[in-house]
Amino acid sequence: MNQHVHDPYVLRAKAEGWRSRAAFKLIEIDDKDKLLKPGMTVVDLGSTPGSWSQVAVKRMGEKGRLIGVDLLPMDPIPGVEFIQGDFRKDEVLHRLEEALAGRPVDLVLSDMAPNLSGIAMSDQARAMHLAELTLDFCAQHLKPGGDMLVKVFQGSDYPALRTAVMAMFETLVVRKPAASRDRSAETYLLARHKRN
Repeated sequence: MNQHVHDPYVLRAKAEGWRSRAAFKLIEIDDKDKLLKPGMTVVDLGSTPGSWSQVAVKRMGEKGRLIGVDLLPMDPIPGVEFIQGDFRKDEVLHRLEEALAGRPVDLVLSDMAPNLSGIAMSDQARAMHLAELTLDFCAQHLKPGGDMLVKVFQGSDYPALRTAVMAMFETLVVRKPAASRDRSAETYLLARHKRN
């Protein structure tokens, strides 16, 4: 707790009005890889508390469309349409499709993490499952040529996930932003140009 309170990214997030330190992960990746562009349609899976949505909507401008989806409630963010529910459920997918109103999805973001149990093997398996769900969502909803940024935790399932991502996208790079804690096994897979 002490480390969290004195974390420089936590302090910066508070000072700059971001909802969590995770904002700086997306900022760093976007500064390097130029993911977010004006007028895009973006889906933020596992969006709560909303720091990635804050960054994305700010960088896309007023013509962009951002839809956040999460099991947990999220306080409103101007320019973000939020759907509370499980994106694997038909009812939630239907609401998402209504919100998209026929617009193709340019980018899928996912900073989802499971509730951690402290048992490394179990936590890695659950985190990998979330990354697989994100990939499945992209298979159904991301337009050809679209991009995906997803959090993963390196474990025994990691090579198989990378293989599946490379089969769906033309390029794949791994990013470990400075705001990711050193002791954390998290990295981000940035997959670009979904294949037809």
